[in-house]
Amino acid sequence: MTQVKIVEVGPRDGLQNEKQAVPLAVKLALIRRLADAGLSHIEAGAFVSPKWVPQMADSAAVLASLNLAGPVNYPVLVPNLAGLEAALAAGAREIAIFGAASETFSLKNINAGIQDSLARFEAVARQALAAGLRVRGYVSCVVGCPYEGDIAPRKVAEVAAALYRMGCHEVSLGDTVGVGTPDKVLAMLDAVAAEVPVDRLAGHFHDTYGMAIANIYASLTAGVRTFDSSVAGLGGCPYARGASGNVATEDVLYLLHGMGYTTGVDLAAVTDAAWQIADALGREPGSKYARARGRVSAGTPR
Repeated sequence: MTQVKIVEVGPRDGLQNEKQAVPLAVKLALIRRLADAGLSHIEAGAFVSPKWVPQMADSAAVLASLNLAGPVNYPVLVPNLAGLEAALAAGAREIAIFGAASETFSLKNINAGIQDSLARFEAVARQALAAGLRVRGYVSCVVGCPYEGDIAPRKVAEVAAALYRMGCHEVSLGDTVGVGTPDKVLAMLDAVAAEVPVDRLAGHFHDTYGMAIANIYASLTAGVRTFDSSVAGLGGCPYARGASGNVATEDVLYLLHGMGYTTGVDLAAVTDAAWQIADALGREPGSKYARARGRVSAGTPR
């Protein structure tokens, strides 16, 4: 059976936009449940300005409480050299840098245009790699932008190629506002795969229009074998009006296991984690699988 890697983004991308404070103990309990479920790549935090992203202000404390030398990777988002310095001090082993294929989105998100942001990230990547860290790249708005509309696949390919050339071991392609459909996603992947090996690509899909699972299926047919997802469907995008959460990890696992792929992840254990974090946030999980199955016990296929 073919292996598919899941990169769990709930503890960072999922929780960063919560309006209510999420205590450190709740974050750590979530991360540990996800690791116990078999997830080996879990975004643990972000070294960004607490003024703009207060939920991530305790990222150093999160890392201090985790076994960073163990088998689970805990990447953290780093926007600049100051963030990298903080991540290094906290013991991070992997960082993520975050670009966009939309000029307007890049300006509104990180206050820098595409070329300026890539120059910034190149300096971050160079120092991170010299320090022995792994670097992952993200590209936002790979299908559409809330400000510019449709994004040309060639623009996505250009940004993805730049991140790959600067040393990113993997480039995650994000449909930030969830406007993608399988044909558009395949056209984008075709352009990007001409610049970056497909085994170095990941899909990151939001479910705003209910297309995330369909887009993952399409990406599988194109050879993509890594996908980002968020437990309980946590998350959204503060710069994209109406963008719902990331695709739920439980829904992705249900698709993959049903198609015969292996993930090494216990679906029931992730579903339990989804209910636990949803309880802490005072709402139901955002995933269809969790709501349909209710609370289940661990032990389903991996």
